[in-house]
Amino acid sequence: MTARDPGPAAGVTVGVEEEFLFVDVGSRRPVPRAGAVLARLGADAGIKPELYESQVEAVTPVLTSLAGVARELVTNRASLARAAAAEGVAAVGVGTPVLAGPRPELSGGDRYRLVARTYQGSFADYEACGCHVHVGVPGDDLAVAVVDHLRPWLPTLLALSANSPFHHGRDTGYASWRTIDQARFPGGGIPPRFGDFAGYRRCLDRLVDCGVLIDERMTFWAARPSPRYPTVEVRVADVAASPDGALLQAALVRGLVRAALDDLGRGREAPDVDGQLAAGALWSAARYGIHGHGIELTGGRRVPARALLAALVRRVRPALEDTGDAPLVDTLLPPVLAGGAARQRATAATGGLTAVVDELAGLLTEPVAGERSAEHVPVPCDRMS
Repeated sequence: MTARDPGPAAGVTVGVEEEFLFVDVGSRRPVPRAGAVLARLGADAGIKPELYESQVEAVTPVLTSLAGVARELVTNRASLARAAAAEGVAAVGVGTPVLAGPRPELSGGDRYRLVARTYQGSFADYEACGCHVHVGVPGDDLAVAVVDHLRPWLPTLLALSANSPFHHGRDTGYASWRTIDQARFPGGGIPPRFGDFAGYRRCLDRLVDCGVLIDERMTFWAARPSPRYPTVEVRVADVAASPDGALLQAALVRGLVRAALDDLGRGREAPDVDGQLAAGALWSAARYGIHGHGIELTGGRRVPARALLAALVRRVRPALEDTGDAPLVDTLLPPVLAGGAARQRATAATGGLTAVVDELAGLLTEPVAGERSAEHVPVPCDRMS
């Protein structure tokens, strides 16, 4: 399988990984209770340890339909909420902690200890939570080619998902502080244009050999070929407060991957995007979210973020119609467009930061808007973890 011959079934499967933060129900501050919560859930729950004891990651199976993704997102979140409540804590979907807690405790393992030793202060309070979407793409060269095509759209996916305006008790002035927090690490942001898998490996191996990354899994690029699965992994988004945001990210990312595969099948190369402008576009998305301005990367001009989103939706519309997902996306867009960051700030203005945390805890298990609009039946395979 080459980059110019993606095949008709490529890019169909999708899976979502969501990271959540535990907070004490009294103080609303992060607490290290992941071990106890995971013990209640059991090994088969689709929820696994994360970097710190204050976090977990919920993983869907590999699916072929958004209806299946919706059910899994809701099921994972409900299971997590019940187990957390039994331990006297709440799970919240937020990009960075609203209030400061005690210094986070590593969840264990030699790799995490090596990460902590390598990155020192940059890592000491990094309780960031994201949403990662995996879309099946067979073949290493094809996966790299797809990532090259995704580069112009990654800032818009971030702007739509921005859900971390507060950090440790202060308003950061950003819509996604998680993105700024993540910029402290090397191997992040919009990835370079690699061209092929050999170019990707050269860049990755050089960063590891130079001691910048501890291993090939450590990259923070907003999109990458997965180091573990036959997928393209888009990891630019903040975790969503409710399942709607995660489901919309899954739909749009799969649509973008399918559009890239179509372009590659027709011999269309990825657009040439300036690296510095791409970094600026990601910063703008983090700063202003979906309600401010962004940067149109192929033209190099400042435009409203919502105009960029409209262009993205036009880009994926044929793929969404092909899979029957267009009605669901049209239903999901209005509630998600309200913006996680804007909603948090509105709540803080009337109830303070504790009210923000309480609202986030309630949103975790909201039903998916328009869930019945998706038509396909899932075909689950092995879980991603």
